[in-house]
Amino acid sequence: MKIIDGKESKTQFNISVIVSRFNSEVTKLLLQGALERLKELGFSENQTTVVWVPGAIEIPLAAQRVAQLGLHEAILCLGAVIRGETDHYKYVAEQASIGCQQVALQNDIPVVFAVLTTENEEQALARAGGKQGNKGREAVDTAVEIVSVLRLIG
Repeated sequence: MKIIDGKESKTQFNISVIVSRFNSEVTKLLLQGALERLKELGFSENQTTVVWVPGAIEIPLAAQRVAQLGLHEAILCLGAVIRGETDHYKYVAEQASIGCQQVALQNDIPVVFAVLTTENEEQALARAGGKQGNKGREAVDTAVEIVSVLRLIG
């Protein structure tokens, strides 16, 4: 039996990080966590491209363009969709998620979805470096592992 597991890999590659400007107090922290983790893993600044977009709903289109260029082996998508007084929150989060998944499958590239969907800003900040850790950092680890797995699969 052959077992493929990329968890222990320290693979480095070109990576794109797409960040939503909306709720920037949160998304800047997610980006900071991601960049710190990339540095810890030995990624150089030349291997990392950061792309700012207006909001979470624009993330999939930017991810698609990045994927089509073929210059990166993974794309991180960072954002924060915080519930408001209407159901708009639900639709934005759902469309961003579906769009990112479509980009991944249509372009055969890992698209790591780290768009927070929280009830309030306190929960978002807890996941952007607070009590719940930093989901930007975690997204980097996910990207490294899935790129390693895909390389091992062949």
